[in-house]
Amino acid sequence: MKVYQTNEIKNIAIVGGAKSGKTTIAEAMLFEGGLIKRRGTIDDKNTVSDYRAIELERQNSISSTLLYIEHKGFKINIIDTPGFDDFVGEVVSALKVADTAIMIMNAQTGIDVGTDVAWRYSNQNGVPVIFAINHLEHENSNFDEIIRQLKQNYGKNVTVCQYPVNPGLGFNAVIDLVKMKMLKFPENGGTAEELDIPASEMDKAEELHGILVENAAEADESLMEIFFDKGTLTIEELRQGIKAGVTNRGLFPVMCVAGKHNMGVQRLLEFITYNAPSPNDLKNVKTVSGKSLEYKTTDPATLFIFKTGIEEHLGEISFFKIYAGEVTEGMDIVNASNGSKERISQIFSIAGKNREKLPKAVAGDIVSTIKLKSCFTNNTLNAGKNSEDLIPPIVFPDPKFRTAIKAKNQADDEKLGAILNEMHKVDQTITIEYSKELKQIILSGQGELHLNIAKWHLETIHKIEVEFITPKIPYRETITKPAKATYRHKKQSGGAGQFGEVHILIQPYTEGMANQTEFPIRGVTEEKLAWGGKLIFNNCIVGGAIDARFLPAILKGIMEKMEEGPLTGSYARDIVVNVYDGKMHPVDSNELSFKLAGRQAFREAFKVAGPKILEPIYDVEVIVPSESMGNVMTDLQGRRAVVMGMDSEGNYQIIKAKVPLAEMNRYSTALSSLTSGRATYSLKYADYQQVPTDVQNVLLKAYEEQEKDEE
Repeated sequence: MKVYQTNEIKNIAIVGGAKSGKTTIAEAMLFEGGLIKRRGTIDDKNTVSDYRAIELERQNSISSTLLYIEHKGFKINIIDTPGFDDFVGEVVSALKVADTAIMIMNAQTGIDVGTDVAWRYSNQNGVPVIFAINHLEHENSNFDEIIRQLKQNYGKNVTVCQYPVNPGLGFNAVIDLVKMKMLKFPENGGTAEELDIPASEMDKAEELHGILVENAAEADESLMEIFFDKGTLTIEELRQGIKAGVTNRGLFPVMCVAGKHNMGVQRLLEFITYNAPSPNDLKNVKTVSGKSLEYKTTDPATLFIFKTGIEEHLGEISFFKIYAGEVTEGMDIVNASNGSKERISQIFSIAGKNREKLPKAVAGDIVSTIKLKSCFTNNTLNAGKNSEDLIPPIVFPDPKFRTAIKAKNQADDEKLGAILNEMHKVDQTITIEYSKELKQIILSGQGELHLNIAKWHLETIHKIEVEFITPKIPYRETITKPAKATYRHKKQSGGAGQFGEVHILIQPYTEGMANQTEFPIRGVTEEKLAWGGKLIFNNCIVGGAIDARFLPAILKGIMEKMEEGPLTGSYARDIVVNVYDGKMHPVDSNELSFKLAGRQAFREAFKVAGPKILEPIYDVEVIVPSESMGNVMTDLQGRRAVVMGMDSEGNYQIIKAKVPLAEMNRYSTALSSLTSGRATYSLKYADYQQVPTDVQNVLLKAYEEQEKDEE
């Protein structure tokens, strides 16, 4: 393969909902580009994109796949992405480096949650969008309805560039409004025959062509003058205007395809070649420090790793986009994200599991390498004097589904931890946390399917049997009123004994509260607790009733009990402890005695201080089709949700609510069931709030039963 220059490169991400036909269209593109001699199919499990074992088993994309073709003097890098919301991280990372999103729409179902998610992230990244309506050969296809939905949801700049002559069974022709020709496809797809537009279609074609010309002219001031002067544009001028409109997101073209039969894919590739921007047509990317990267091959190299994979026989593979300079074999480079020095041993253009070795690659290209020592997704690598420049990282969505995980065989625990960390490298929307508080490994991701795929990898690839367990909730305990307690620890067992007596007053802590005035405060220790909230420890001892050297031991005992709260064993928080009296023994008093006395005094006082359990509350945003709104609202109310507001986005409603984490277990599965998979949601920690009395009683009873079982 020749070394393509920046203006000869097109970087596209194929995005859209599940079952829209993205992988089938990618396969047809590879065929039309001459990379493969025969088109594979999902059913035959032989597509270039879906080659991983789990994808072959499930017959849908799980991970994004980098592909490429050479077409009409251009290199087109293609990132085929999954459509299920559980794998949205793959879409987010692809749109970080793509210069155009090809949004595949299912002509039968129209806009779905996958379409909306991809649109939202293309907006956030400022990525141009070209729509391709697929499955036009299906009897339930409805092109006009899809156009109506697109304009309603995404604005008037959605512009028809092709429309089908005979959608449905027997589909084989479109009117191309750029060429102003009818394209008639052979039965087996491929190169279309260009014919004059039939008289029956001419009025419609001229009307839509006029709209296209006007929208294209609006994208370029020089073309606007020509349009006002002549009332039309030549095909070259029209292409110039379409490209300008696509590049600045002022025009969103709509094309027609039937990917399964390879109809319209060749023309779609031609359209991308003429009208999609090259990397240097877009705004320059700015580093974290504000430096502008201009895709100049003469600048020192800067590259960004947007995806990390692990391939059989290859090991770890890093996929990156070059934002400046050139990358060559044997180049030394510095990881600006962690300071490690690296060497680019080999450079590949990748097409699924196939790869072509390159001597070098230039600014704008998307390629891969292997055997980097300390490089991960979101790392920036630099050559020359710009070694500290950082490209802004991909912002992945927060996890929204959690489970506890453990190995069925305890001997696999260490291996399990190592493999889970490797999984996070490959997919940063999977997060792993060992919770000392809950005594569980918490695995979090984008949905139940997402984590079930992780379980499949553990059991099938790594041969570790695991089980998912309902995760515990990180409750907090606190008090609502002041209380006093006295505890004497006394133990005699021959020789030196143990003696310590502690008198305390505890109070609920609030920011800016006034100190109690019943006892003089002689010293204050403020502990900012790792799990949130505070402990204020006041020394109110008068007359040496307890020696100052024993106060740290009392504090230690109290902290130990706060780490395992008296009500449910959860962390306690936001408490003021005043130690105001006590007794010592000249021989038997020691640090252990006062630690135990402080611990028990705190426990006794806590139980009579109006104790309350707090639960984590999350901000939840649900994006749901209007027709499913009632069912979703009813379900949320059953989860103790407090609805904070509602908004609309096209045909979708956005529900904003505060929901206890305890009520969100398996919510993604329930939401999918309620909406036939057409809704999505996000959640983010908000704060802790008191649980209702009935819920608290249930929790207390459950903890008592647990303690009995452990005795």
